[in-house]
Amino acid sequence: MASLLLVCTANICRSPMAEAIFKARAGQLFQTVRSAGVHADPRGGPVDARAAAALSRHDYALERRWRTHRVQAEELARYDLVLAMEADHVAALREQAPQLQDRIRLLLDFVPELAGQDVPDPYFSPAQGFDAVIKLIERAAQGVQSAARDGALHLA
Repeated sequence: MASLLLVCTANICRSPMAEAIFKARAGQLFQTVRSAGVHADPRGGPVDARAAAALSRHDYALERRWRTHRVQAEELARYDLVLAMEADHVAALREQAPQLQDRIRLLLDFVPELAGQDVPDPYFSPAQGFDAVIKLIERAAQGVQSAARDGALHLA
């Protein structure tokens, strides 16, 4: 089975929410689902409490011991698919691992009408902003499943 890495800026809001959602909704595609941030605190920290609350409202959860993680160039090769929340993240990751260009994609490219768009960062938003991001990630998870089923996405 394939492995998936989900990436945002600090690994405290979007990518941990995506990790929980993809584990719940696309776990049959991926043996491993992890998240990381391009600028995450290297010491590791907790998920943003508002992100955790939003996940709970939508019946998702992260593992109890979950901690933030900064993505490292050498680990990117371990993943069959790397999905980033923003085009800037895609560019930074592709710069770190130019040989993996085709594995590093923008998450919303799997939602045809939102292709090329960034997942908005809810950090400065009220609870509704976190809920809206969850809905976007759910749509992307469905899109990844459809792409894999239809043969448009080739996973190991």
